Amino acid sequence: MQDKVPSGLDRKEAEVYRHLDPKRLPKHIAIIMDGNGRWAKRRHMPRVAGHRAGVSSVRSTVETAARIGIHALTLYAFSEENWKKRPKTEVDFLMRLLARYLKAELPTLNKNNIRLEYIGRQYELPEDVQKRMEWARQSTSHNTGMVLTLALNYSARTEIVDAFRSIVQAAAENGGVAHLHQIDETAVSRHLYTRHLPDPDLVVRTSGEMRLSNFLLWQLAYAEIYVTSTLWPDFRGVHLLEGIAEYQKRERRYGGLNGEHAHSAPIPAEFDITDDEDAPEAEASNVGKSEPS
Repeated sequence: MQDKVPSGLDRKEAEVYRHLDPKRLPKHIAIIMDGNGRWAKRRHMPRVAGHRAGVSSVRSTVETAARIGIHALTLYAFSEENWKKRPKTEVDFLMRLLARYLKAELPTLNKNNIRLEYIGRQYELPEDVQKRMEWARQSTSHNTGMVLTLALNYSARTEIVDAFRSIVQAAAENGGVAHLHQIDETAVSRHLYTRHLPDPDLVVRTSGEMRLSNFLLWQLAYAEIYVTSTLWPDFRGVHLLEGIAEYQKRERRYGGLNGEHAHSAPIPAEFDITDDEDAPEAEASNVGKSEPS
């Protein structure tokens, strides 16, 4: 139990934090912010009301993460599929909301020493939104605390495609096709949008849905998944801390075994699957004997 609680946490957040091990906090948390539409529907309000309400959730979550010392937080804000599957009026509202958020939240980001970055095909966003994004990024570039990354016009499959295009382009400029023989996982990671970040340790999904929705598919290979039924507009810093508490109950083995089973142990005879071909002694002892009829 922790006696020292970071400043700025409210009573509920402090209560959860006291049960955390500050030495085992995830370095990078990714969040799939889901449930805005359902939140609004339950209140007989238009979907855009849910998006607007979700801004408060972003503020609370970002500030809490920064206060407890999380190194990186990535929020899935706008997917590439949103362009195709959402009404134009809703998409236009989201773009205006993003621009307004960046302007309104800049003082909060600087106060909390947060550096802002983006992943996704930014060049496909409206030009005025791109300008506001770059202004906000530059305005926080001097900060040395948590890196807040907004995934905007983002698709994990598109990211992987873009990574391979980048690898091919690099090969063309540095030795030609023969250079491609050097491709490995490290090389691919260097060409991803997230090359400036460690892979997430924890991914949080709100609204109870059990899917990744084309989000950081490469990077989440070994991340712990925490799903909460809380809809995004109701999500606050305390919910993030609850997710971290669940994360700390788990043992991350990356495909290996835990300490209790890590050392080799003899296989019981009844589970031995050794073939006759692998047992020459048995063959020798049966020389001259006929098969049972």
